[in-house]
Amino acid sequence: MEKNFMRVEDVAKELGVSKSYAYKIVQRLNGELKEKGYLTISGRVNRKYFMEKFCYGSDERRDL
Repeated sequence: MEKNFMRVEDVAKELGVSKSYAYKIVQRLNGELKEKGYLTISGRVNRKYFMEKFCYGSDERRDL
């Protein structure tokens, strides 16, 4: 079963970037989610939102 959240380490591995840069990405994505009214967890990002923002998601745009 795939987990709903990605840790900083998962983001770094998926994108091939350093953990420090991945943390900046997670912070930015969580900031966007907070603006939409979602609760976030520091150091983790919603997998579905991450995939949509990095062009891994579906063609149509949907809210979480």
